[in-house]
Order: sequence, then structure tokens, then C-alpha cells
Amino acid sequence: LIITFSVIITGYILGNSYLSKGKADPTISVTGLGETTFDSDLIVWRANFSRKNITLKEAYAELNVDLKKVKAYLSKKGIYSKDIVFEAAAIQKEYSNEYDENGNIRSSIFSGYVLTQSMKVQSKNVNIIEKTSREVSELIDAGIELNSDAPEYYYTKLAALKLSMIEQATKDAYNRAIKIAENGGGSLGNMKSAEMGVFQITGQGSTEEDSYGGNNDQFSKNKTARITVRLQYELK
Repeated sequence: LIITFSVIITGYILGNSYLSKGKADPTISVTGLGETTFDSDLIVWRANFSRKNITLKEAYAELNVDLKKVKAYLSKKGIYSKDIVFEAAAIQKEYSNEYDENGNIRSSIFSGYVLTQSMKVQSKNVNIIEKTSREVSELIDAGIELNSDAPEYYYTKLAALKLSMIEQATKDAYNRAIKIAENGGGSLGNMKSAEMGVFQITGQGSTEEDSYGGNNDQFSKNKTARITVRLQYELK
């Protein structure tokens, strides 16, 4: 009788094990969001100006005069010299082409040297640099045509910001999971997996959609950062 009873119990256990084989444990997956707005604390502004002359020496002399005027102008605007980098002047030879009646080039005549001076301003005085970049047309009165690029804006504390947002997104996902489990009459078990989404930075108020590879807006001073965290929990 004991042997018969043991065989029955063993069969029952094995039967239940076979029936439940391949069935996943009940789990729940939730996505949490971490989002914050911030102002850029670093600005990068690039610009250049040129001079053209038939002789290289005279072109250099004219460019140096302009360089001194630009330095004085930036200093007057409150920009520190340590924040300005002037690159080596680029030299380019220009030619004027003569064409025949069929539109083919008949000859090329050397018309002079073009020297271009590029500069980069990198500073934490964001408002001053931004304002100056919009007022550079004032240099036209000094005979200098400065070609200005749009300023680029960055945030130097991005690493700490990311950690804070990941924590925020994780808490958001956890709270969602608890609510869903409670509403379903269960309770939350151990966490089985965690997956972080792509970090997105866009301009505040932007309608730009999230990118698969992540957005990194550089042309807005005021930005919004977002990150998602996907968690999976056991259900009890």
C-alpha cells in the first residue's frame, strides 16, 4: 500500500510538472519616464572674416588690421580674450575665367589672394556671447564683414543630470508597476530585468519627435531632456 501510494503521488507531481512546463511565470513590464528642463551653461560661437589683395603681403597686412579691430570690438562687448581662439589664416588663390562664344573657358587670370581668418568663442557667459553674435553687423561700419554662425549651446553638468533622470524614471516605473499589480489583485515580486531607453535632448517647446539614436539639440539655449526606463517584475 505504501509503495502504491508513493507511485500515485509521484505520478501526480510529475504530471503537474509536465503540464506547467514551458509556461512563463506571471510578470509585468512597465515604462517609466524621467524628464527635466534646464538652461545651457556653455556657448560656442564661430565666425570668420576675409581680405582679398593681389599680393599676399598686402592681404596679410589688411587682415591683421581687421583682426585688431575685431579683438577690440569683442573686448568692448565684455568677452574675455582667454575665451577666444583665432585659427591660422587660410589662403586661397582666386582666378577670373574668360569664356569663348560656346561657353568654354578660354583662359584663367589670377585675380588675387583671399585670406580668411576664423575664430571661435567658447564661454560660460552665455547671454553676453549670444547678444554679441546678434550685433556683429556693427563691424560693417569698421569695414569688416564678419560671417557669423549660429551659436551652439551645451550643458556641462550633463552626466549628473542623466543619473538624476534615470533615478526619476526608475521610481516612476516602479510606482506604475505597484498600481497595476494592486489593481489586478496581486502584488509585486522581484525585478527580473531593467532596460534604459535613449537619452533625448530637444529645445523647450519643440515638437521634434524622439529619434531612435537619440536627439542632442545644440541650437536652443533652453532645453528639455527625457529618458525612459523599462522594468520587468514578477507578480505574486
